[in-house]
Amino acid sequence: MASKPSIPKGTRDFSPAEVSKRQYIIQTIKSNFEKFGFQPIETPSFENSETLMGKYGEEGDRLIFKILNSGNFFYNKKNKIELPEAIAELQINSAETIDTNQRIQLNKFTGTISEKALRYDLTVPFARYVVQHQNEIEFPFKRYQIQPVWRADNPQKGRFREFFQCDADVVGSKSLWQEVELVQLYDTVFTALGLEGVTIKINNRKILSGIAEVIGASDKLIDFTVALDKLDKIGEEGVKKEMIEKGISEEALVKVQPLFGFTGTFADKIAQLSSLLTSSEEGMKGVEELRFICDNVATLGLSTATLDLDVTLARGLNYYTGAIFEVAAPKTVAMGSIGGGGRYDDLTGIFGLKNMSGVGISFGLDRIYLVLEELQLFPETVAATTKAIFINYGDTEALYASQAIQKLRKENIKVELYPDNVKVGKQFQYADKRLIPFAVIAGEQEIASNSYSLKNLVSGEQISVDFEGLKEALL
Repeated sequence: MASKPSIPKGTRDFSPAEVSKRQYIIQTIKSNFEKFGFQPIETPSFENSETLMGKYGEEGDRLIFKILNSGNFFYNKKNKIELPEAIAELQINSAETIDTNQRIQLNKFTGTISEKALRYDLTVPFARYVVQHQNEIEFPFKRYQIQPVWRADNPQKGRFREFFQCDADVVGSKSLWQEVELVQLYDTVFTALGLEGVTIKINNRKILSGIAEVIGASDKLIDFTVALDKLDKIGEEGVKKEMIEKGISEEALVKVQPLFGFTGTFADKIAQLSSLLTSSEEGMKGVEELRFICDNVATLGLSTATLDLDVTLARGLNYYTGAIFEVAAPKTVAMGSIGGGGRYDDLTGIFGLKNMSGVGISFGLDRIYLVLEELQLFPETVAATTKAIFINYGDTEALYASQAIQKLRKENIKVELYPDNVKVGKQFQYADKRLIPFAVIAGEQEIASNSYSLKNLVSGEQISVDFEGLKEALL
């Protein structure tokens, strides 16, 4: 007996109605990307492992889906798997539990059986693209990309193993006006989607570096930022506990305490940071960059979003070097971030192209979908299906109907013919289940008078029209 069909954990099927809603979000984002001057590119679903590994930090590397090389080099002459003894003893499916030496052995072994991996995000492949095609690109280069990515994460609400990212990046410019525009882009897109009240959180990695310097933990910067980025998930005490476990001293935690109580307006927080970071040149650079962005966004204004300085925002990815963003849904919805991004001054440098600064943001399609659904913000027209179905009374009538259908489709009107000559009641039931609002009756009587009977399947009203009248009614 065949097993019950299923799909991998963390993936989903989408119904026609769901796809229509997703396309509505994508089209809204895409149209605004282009309005702001971004151009589309696409990259392969999988990259060489060396392109991805080591770019996301230890936690990110663990979540990369690796692709097994083809061939049977695993096996010896007796058809038994040949694994190094040390590797065979590891719990490969729970690699986070193994020690550093075992991880090194596992990574070395993995490299012999897997040379490619599914992309983890769109930013690192974009950096690879820029380096590979640098002689074909006009800088500064503004690109957008809407494609799926994969992460071996623990699936939960709003978090999947396969999901789409919608990215907009500018590479080849250090101007902070790019950050100002990206804040405006977030505001424009969410306003167009009817999602009012989002908060665009901003911070700067230079500020985090400055704080680490001030508290004497510069050598623990990555551990410091990774732990701080979990504040919303594990709370203040959880963050402090993790920092201590990573070797950050109790004395340093006392100095960092003000971070957990920053309040007031954007300007108030900037002032508090200036006081805290006076002794750090790097930290003060971050303060001035944030002040520039904040002042200009305030002057230009936002439609429905709010810009807020969050000094605990760290964004766990190692490649960020300047401003960092994260977008929070309205407080009425329990949802993680629905967007994020930041400035990366040296990402292309790891592929051999130095001094190529970039900055970009991403929209979380799947989480945005869940938020719009929960708040009932999808327009009714989004799920609109076929506008009218022509009832099939036989081949002669079907040909007459098809001639009208052909002309209506040229006018971009969604219409279709029921394919089979079955009982009329069954055809009307089909239209009802598909939520098709109109039925067109084209039988012997209509053919004789060169007309059509148009029935409103909601109100039950039926009228007789010629083709022009039919077209006007369905437009």
